[in-house]
Amino acid sequence: MNQNQTRHGLLALSPIIVLLLVYLVGSVIAGDFYRIPIAVAFLLASVYAIAITRGTTFSERITHFSEGAANPRIMYMIWIFVLAGAFAAVAKSVGAVDATVALTLSAIPADFLPAGIFLATCLVSMSIGTSVGSIVALTPIVTGLAEQTGCSLEWLVGIVVGGAFFGDNLSFISDTTIAATQTQGCSMRDKFRTNFRLVIPAALATLIIYAVVGSNIHLATHHTAVDWVKVIPYLIVIVTAVIGINVLVVLLTGIVAAGIIGLTCNTISFIDLFTSMGDGIQTMCELIIITMLAGGLLEIVRLNGGLTFLTNLLTRHIGSRRGAEISITSLTALANICTANNTIAILTTGDIARDISSRYGITPQRTASLLDTVSCVIQGIIPYGAQLLMASGLAAVSPLAIIPHLYYPICLAIIMLISIGLQWPKR
Repeated sequence: MNQNQTRHGLLALSPIIVLLLVYLVGSVIAGDFYRIPIAVAFLLASVYAIAITRGTTFSERITHFSEGAANPRIMYMIWIFVLAGAFAAVAKSVGAVDATVALTLSAIPADFLPAGIFLATCLVSMSIGTSVGSIVALTPIVTGLAEQTGCSLEWLVGIVVGGAFFGDNLSFISDTTIAATQTQGCSMRDKFRTNFRLVIPAALATLIIYAVVGSNIHLATHHTAVDWVKVIPYLIVIVTAVIGINVLVVLLTGIVAAGIIGLTCNTISFIDLFTSMGDGIQTMCELIIITMLAGGLLEIVRLNGGLTFLTNLLTRHIGSRRGAEISITSLTALANICTANNTIAILTTGDIARDISSRYGITPQRTASLLDTVSCVIQGIIPYGAQLLMASGLAAVSPLAIIPHLYYPICLAIIMLISIGLQWPKR
């Protein structure tokens, strides 16, 4: 790689650097992570990315940016955000959140509450195969729990986000599992068996942490009678998601169910129902703008050759199987940082990872496991990822305030690094 190629590659990646500098460094200098809106950071980075693009007219650059901002993947995410905001607001207005909180407090012993929430989220995410869906279903519940128990809201939301990635990483119906197995040409069963050895130790370690921490916390719980009828909207959302129904249909069904129950129980009027839906959608407006700006920005980075430069850079000096696995995980991690989407990161680096694996004797299921694991780790800790943005939007907290409480992604990263370093498991 000559000097000109290096300069061009670094220039292509520089919008990502600008984004991180504006958002992270600016917040550190300000001493307050609420002072620098992430939407402004994305806007400045997007303007910079369009300005440094060469070889096309200004109109063509805007077209490329717009195509990235409005591609089907981005628009599908926006549909989820809109419906999730509407469902969360309606469920709260009709009393579904309070009823579900009361049920949770009565079902889980106070000292086991943190571990119980983590275990419940793991089971839900494993069943429905989507971290976003699990976060949508459970974040409003823990928000209510924080209000009634006095626990840190950021801590409880971190428990949900961590547990949500358990299913995203291990479930047979997860899009990351599908992408990883398809790009590496292995069966889901083989990938599951290999991945199981990484995921379970991390989940058990996290569960023990929450059990120990929970035993030292005296929660100010106040048990109230459970209004079972108002729990139905959340039960419908969870059950329909477990069955495998499309997440958009799941959220629509939840909105309809919550609305019918609210009108029947006279807890909300017909006009207030629409008002609540509108208020919920408005809470997602910033998230929608960020998502579209991110899609456009990353399309410009791809167009300028930023991801290709990363690929060539990371595969230049590989001398062993351990080095090959480090290169695969590093490349996927960087792709995830640049795309803010673990599935897209896997699809972006899958073919390269398959080629590296074949040259260094790494089995397809091992490669698929590494791709899925590292992408879930990175996606779980970047503040501009859809999962943290969704959780922060629903809980009305900063995504950066949640990150210190993400024990599961950290435990998973440690187990993965130990596995690569020791070349374990041997089979």
